[in-house]
Amino acid sequence: MTAPDSESLRLLVLVGELGSIGAAAAELRISQPSASKRLNRLERQLGLALLERTRQGCTPTPAGEVVCGWARDVLAHVDGLMNGVRALRAQHESKLRVAASMTVAEYLVPRWISLLREALPEVHLELDVTNSAAVAEAVRHGQADLGFIETPDPPEGVSVRYVARDRMLVIAPPGHPWAKLRRPLTPGELAATPVIVREHGSGTRETLHRALADVGTTPVAPLLELRSTTAVRNAVVAGAGPAVLSTLAVATDLAEERLVEVPVADLDLRRPLHAVWRSGLQLTGPAAALLATAMRAPD
Repeated sequence: MTAPDSESLRLLVLVGELGSIGAAAAELRISQPSASKRLNRLERQLGLALLERTRQGCTPTPAGEVVCGWARDVLAHVDGLMNGVRALRAQHESKLRVAASMTVAEYLVPRWISLLREALPEVHLELDVTNSAAVAEAVRHGQADLGFIETPDPPEGVSVRYVARDRMLVIAPPGHPWAKLRRPLTPGELAATPVIVREHGSGTRETLHRALADVGTTPVAPLLELRSTTAVRNAVVAGAGPAVLSTLAVATDLAEERLVEVPVADLDLRRPLHAVWRSGLQLTGPAAALLATAMRAPD
């Protein structure tokens, strides 16, 4: 004997409550012949006569009364299950977990989130601000639905989409000797000078190392190693030494002359910014909407 389906049980219960196959069929928006066939199949399936059919209507048999009682319990659990699933789905679809590297998180993501919330005000967004390597790990392990990174080479094991292009600058405090140079630095001079850098795994640091490697040189040990873009910027403003940071992070300081840009000859410090998500998954819902927002924003 196979278990009856929930819709057949629901039909049986309604017939018992309404006293008519036609009324129960109308309630479920099915035809009366279809309802009759379903009930006949249910009786054959269970091996029991469940309904007493007369010209005045239908009433449950004694066995049918017992089965109707059990069916009500089953349907209550089924309805509870489906309500719970719908609640979980609504919660999942209205929640978006984003991980972003420091520069992107501080200077680009706030605008993207503002635009997203204009279109989807019900979305609850959680933002984890970390370095590019940690963003990729969060995406790989399902801890973030969407990530944004600034490494020159996209990581393996994730789906990748180009979002924008960023440019990094060598910056120094106004009193630093580099601020007074009348010629561009050479890549060798930059590599030979200890500068303030971000930690390993940072896209900013990896971009600098890659650019120097492309011209055949390797940087010396750093002057300071700090764990955020803001910390590096503050150290340079305080006069601790030069650094290499995104133009996004220092544009205001340059305009207000708290920092000085130091040109470097023959060194490409541009870098792509990418969105990443778990490999093999197709973005949907708020994650897809945020990616579209980021890609529409000015480059």
